[in-house]
Amino acid sequence: MNAFDLSPLRPRLPSPLEPVEDERFARRGLTLMLKRDDLIHPDLPGNKWRKLALNLEAANGRPVLTFGGAYSNHLRATAAAGRLLGFPTIGVVRGDELAGRPLNPSLARCAADGMRLEFVDRATYRAKGEPATLAALLERAPAETYVVPEGGSNALAVRGCVELGRELAGAADVVAVACGTGGTLAGLAAGLAPGPGAPPAEGGGRALGIPVLKGGFLGTEVRALQEAAFGGARGEWALDERFHCGGYARTGPVLEAFAQDFEARHGLAIERLYVAKMLHGLVTLAEEGAFPAGTRLAAVVTGAPEPTDRP
Repeated sequence: MNAFDLSPLRPRLPSPLEPVEDERFARRGLTLMLKRDDLIHPDLPGNKWRKLALNLEAANGRPVLTFGGAYSNHLRATAAAGRLLGFPTIGVVRGDELAGRPLNPSLARCAADGMRLEFVDRATYRAKGEPATLAALLERAPAETYVVPEGGSNALAVRGCVELGRELAGAADVVAVACGTGGTLAGLAAGLAPGPGAPPAEGGGRALGIPVLKGGFLGTEVRALQEAAFGGARGEWALDERFHCGGYARTGPVLEAFAQDFEARHGLAIERLYVAKMLHGLVTLAEEGAFPAGTRLAAVVTGAPEPTDRP
C-alpha cells in the first residue's frame, strides 16, 4: 500500500529558529530563541502538524474520528486536514449542553471545514477510552473509521514530534514547550537525546514541559506515551506545573499582562492558552536563577492566536 499523500499541505519544515533579544535573559547570561512552529502551516500549525502527519498516513484517506473540547485546536487542525486532503472528519465534542447553542468560532470553523460534530455528555466523554464507549461512538461513524485520541497524542504522534527535537539538537540546551496531553514533550525529549554513538554536540539537550492543565497527571502520561512509541524512556525531560493559571482555557490578569508585555517587547502576537503560559514559565524560571549562565534556551511557539481568540 502506498503512503497517503500529504504533499498538498506543503508544510514549512524545518520551522524557523529565531534569536530574541530580551534583557530578562541577557542579564543572566542566557540566550533565548523562539522555535516558530506556528509557521509550519496556516491551518495545521506547530505540534498539530507534527502529531497528525503520521496518523493521517496511517488513516490512508479513511474517515477520521477524534475528540476535543469546545475550543480544541486539535479538532480545528483535523477538520482543516480533512478539507485540504479530502477525507471525512468527525469531532466528538465534550459537553452535550453545547448541542443546542450557536457554535463558537472554533467549532464553527470545524463545521465549515466539513467536520461532523457529535456532542456527548461529560461522563461519556471521560469514558471515551473504554472499549464499549468507543464502540458505541463508532456505530454512528462510517465503516473503517480511523480513531485519533484527544489532543492527537498516541505513539504515532510522539514519533512525529521526534523531528522537532532533532531540529533543535545541538542548537539549544533547554527546550520549553507547553503541554496539554504530553505527546509533543514525549517526542521532543526523544529527538533531543543523542543517538547511539553520537558526540554530545549532536544532542544532549533537555526538554521542559509547562502543563496548561492542573492535576499532576502529565508525568505518567508522558512516560506511557514514550513506552508506547519507543518501548521505554527516551531523553531527558521535566515538568513545571506552576503556570496553568487554574486549568485549561483559564488565564487571568497576571498572564494577560505578561502576554501583552511580551507582545510589546517583541512584536509577536502570543496565543494565550498554551504559548503565553509556557513563556511566562520560562521567564519566571530565568528570573529565579534556574538556568546557569551560558544556557541556550529555545521556546517552542506551537500556535498563533485566532482573530477571535477566547478571552
